[in-house]
Amino acid sequence: MILVIIVILAVIIIPNIKIVPQAHEYVIELLGKYRTTWSAGLHFKWPFIERIAKKVTLKEQVLDSPPQPVITKDNVTMQIDTVIYYAVYDSKLYAYGAVSPISALSNLAATTLRNIVGELELDGTLTSRDTINGKMTTILDDATDKWGIKVHRVELKNIIPPTEIQNAMEKQMKAERDRRETMLQAEGHKAAAITRAEGDKQAMILAAEGERDARIARAEGEAKAIYLSKKAEADGLAALKEAGVDAVVLELKKYEALVAMSDGKAAKIIVPTDAVDMAKSNVVFAETTGLGDSTSPSKETKKKTVKKDECCD
Repeated sequence: MILVIIVILAVIIIPNIKIVPQAHEYVIELLGKYRTTWSAGLHFKWPFIERIAKKVTLKEQVLDSPPQPVITKDNVTMQIDTVIYYAVYDSKLYAYGAVSPISALSNLAATTLRNIVGELELDGTLTSRDTINGKMTTILDDATDKWGIKVHRVELKNIIPPTEIQNAMEKQMKAERDRRETMLQAEGHKAAAITRAEGDKQAMILAAEGERDARIARAEGEAKAIYLSKKAEADGLAALKEAGVDAVVLELKKYEALVAMSDGKAAKIIVPTDAVDMAKSNVVFAETTGLGDSTSPSKETKKKTVKKDECCD
């Protein structure tokens, strides 16, 4: 009899011993009324009068909504699907807040998306993903608080415009790329032309500077040569002056200079007055001393000079 009682108690008690795993909660009802919420660990419920009304996971979950047609402000119909990341933070509200909280969340996300996109045009919809995600997250999070659900974020998975719009967008993108390519090529040609012009300018500047330096060098060389020549002449005159030469020697030097000046083809010489006087004095000097006559007298001249005049004899 005792064994029978033990078996009966075991059959009744053991099934009512429950272990709640980590990140889970159980909602317990007593005679159809909420009594408590079990967290992770070992628990026991009264048989026949208590039951587990809802097993809830507290992990973050993902709700992937299928694509749905959405009409923009400029009457373009496109297909958009969303991904919702949410988690249950209150098991009691999740169990008693809505009949099907996940289905309610999916339908609410669809209507919210239509309302937000309906206020935007096509280009705004394509370029305002972050804005749409933020608005939907705020709206869904506020609406699901009474369901015990916390919406962490909403992401637009795909935005699929109509085929005609896609073709037009591709053509527009191709035209934009071609325009950018043309602009880049034009800028490249412009930069190359500027670089070539700068190179030519630098080359011309360097050539002009080289010619200028060459002319300066030649002028300095000529000036140096003239200076040295004049210095040599001055030194010669100084040496003659120191040697105490007389006026006759100086006149001879002038004459030599005159001869040197006339030594050339088609040379025209303007003889100054002092040069003429020098030549006359030199002729007189030569006739007087016989030093300036370079031609020897002929035999007939000698004979004539030796022959006596018969008349006078």
